[in-house]
Amino acid sequence: QVQLVESGGGLVQPGGSLRLSCAASGSIPRFNVMGWHRQAPGKQRELVAVMANNGNTDVADSVKDRFTIFRDNGKNTVYLQMNSLKPEDTAVYYCNLRVLGTTSNYWGRGTQVTVSS
Repeated sequence: QVQLVESGGGLVQPGGSLRLSCAASGSIPRFNVMGWHRQAPGKQRELVAVMANNGNTDVADSVKDRFTIFRDNGKNTVYLQMNSLKPEDTAVYYCNLRVLGTTSNYWGRGTQVTVSS
């Protein structure tokens, strides 16, 4: 089993920055994709940014110029640096770990990000 614990959410003014962290623990397969999805009220969960253990990334167009994903494989931790935040970025952000070549898919409990003046 894999456990994911997120941290770093909060309230920030438009134009501000936040960094989210997600630490994975347990039996973590080497070949995986870790990253972030988000869900705003009344909307479907959507991919924000994910990164494979080899460094390949997939980032949503809506955040590509503002958010950066990076990971520390030694610490089994993935980060999301969010800059120039907009009110439309307000959502619950969920950490996700998907094991490549399997159907195993793990989720954290989520962390709230609110962008408001």
